[in-house]
Amino acid sequence: MIDIVNRINAIHREIGNQAVAAGAGRSLLLRRTYDASIEDVWSACTDPDRISRWLAPIEGDLRFGGTFQLKDNAGGEILRCEKPHLIKVTWALGEGMLTEVEVRLAPGGDGGTVLELEHAAPAEIVDEMVRTYGPGGTIGIGVGWDLALLGLDLFLRGVTFDPATWGDTPEAKEFATASCHAWGPAAQAAWGTSDDDIAAAVAFAKQHYAPGTGSS
Repeated sequence: MIDIVNRINAIHREIGNQAVAAGAGRSLLLRRTYDASIEDVWSACTDPDRISRWLAPIEGDLRFGGTFQLKDNAGGEILRCEKPHLIKVTWALGEGMLTEVEVRLAPGGDGGTVLELEHAAPAEIVDEMVRTYGPGGTIGIGVGWDLALLGLDLFLRGVTFDPATWGDTPEAKEFATASCHAWGPAAQAAWGTSDDDIAAAVAFAKQHYAPGTGSS
């Protein structure tokens, strides 16, 4: 069984500003420490076989300047690849908005590794989406990355699971529900959203990741 509370609390969540190629950007930042060496975490994030065991099968020319495609997920171009500290890629779902994802690794205490993941999108588009639809979509993106980082943690700990189906398990839905609530304060701090509107945004995100789980 997963210790949901400790796994949720292991992640720092922040919504801020990070420029993209098109100009000003808004970003979701996640930070957590893994009990694994930086070489091991780097390998898990760059080796195609290992990526498939915690995120999704991946195809492409996995090198600087190459392209990648995750099965049933995003694809893009590899903008930077600086072993073992930095990976930066464009990140697009089909013909959707082009965004950028940067993963930064640094040595942590006791031989562990600190991972930062920052997902940035054009500020003008994000701001308009929040004005029109509220921050529920942003919270949902954050939950998706929380689940990915949890999958990486399980993989590094030697847990065998199928990332294509694990998200449908009661355990994953419980984690996703807690993640929705954890992203609420970050969204509220970023946009000054009212308590009622944040509660509605959290409920919206929960319906995607954990439908029918009630108000908890």
